[in-house]
Amino acid sequence: MDTLTLFDLTYRPDETLFFKKNDPNDVRFGEVVKTDIRFYRRAKFVILGSPQDEGVRRNGGRVGARKAPDEIRRAFYKLPVPDTISEGDVLDIGDTLVQGSLEQIHERQRQVVEQLLRDEKIVIVLGGGNDIAYPDCKALQAVFSNVMAFNLDAHFDVRADEPRNSGTPYRQLLEENVLLPQFFFEIGSQPFANSVAYQRYLTQKGVAVYPLEATRRYGIDKRFEEIIRRNAAPNAIFWGIDMDSVRASDAPGVSAPSPIGFTAEEICHIASIAGKRKRSKLLEITEVNPDYDIDGRTAKLAALIVAYFIREKATF
Repeated sequence: MDTLTLFDLTYRPDETLFFKKNDPNDVRFGEVVKTDIRFYRRAKFVILGSPQDEGVRRNGGRVGARKAPDEIRRAFYKLPVPDTISEGDVLDIGDTLVQGSLEQIHERQRQVVEQLLRDEKIVIVLGGGNDIAYPDCKALQAVFSNVMAFNLDAHFDVRADEPRNSGTPYRQLLEENVLLPQFFFEIGSQPFANSVAYQRYLTQKGVAVYPLEATRRYGIDKRFEEIIRRNAAPNAIFWGIDMDSVRASDAPGVSAPSPIGFTAEEICHIASIAGKRKRSKLLEITEVNPDYDIDGRTAKLAALIVAYFIREKATF
């Protein structure tokens, strides 16, 4: 796929979302992030939205996540720019075209993400439903062959449902050998958010599961450092952050809220951990649901996750 085709499969973001303070002493992301194809070659980071929640609907969840990419952008483009970022370092390519079936949307998403990665971009995907982990990881594996993936989520998302939905992506990836079990890690799961059958499935597959409380007790920094240090073989790391991994008091606007979960501070710290790893190639944020948000709290937190990741990653 060439660059022109890449832009044909996406449509540009709404320029009104790009906040401009016009103060040289207080520059915001909305003033330095580009949208024009002319800046593509220069950009180190590319932001891509996936405004669909068909997978959530299929899974019987509450829809609304299709509105998330723009709400996350609205919050992100108001944030001050860190000193690690210069004008043109970040390109917002807009959103993947979402016409057709979920399967067709996934294939289009895979093509776009794969080309971005082949062009050596660090990709930041704004969902949408968590089902996009399937095309995103497929794209990463196509480019880097051997990949490591983290699913930060209250749920395992290894449901045996047909057709595919927001609860099936990691089962699809494991069954198709896109993700090898020894390089896939379930982080932040909650005991009453998953069935015993799916816990058993992961155990039989040899996937490491680190529940929320066990991760806290062990130490978040220590856990991620240990996993990454012990797994030097993968060429790239995927970070999938389902926002329902965060407690509802900090992230009320999600598809499946829970009173327990990571705190806002913890999830932003994890984003910083991801940004500090050279092998981190793709950050994906999913399941923000603006229809149920309170004062944009969840979208603002998602925007901060992106900002923390970019701030650290820009140093590599």
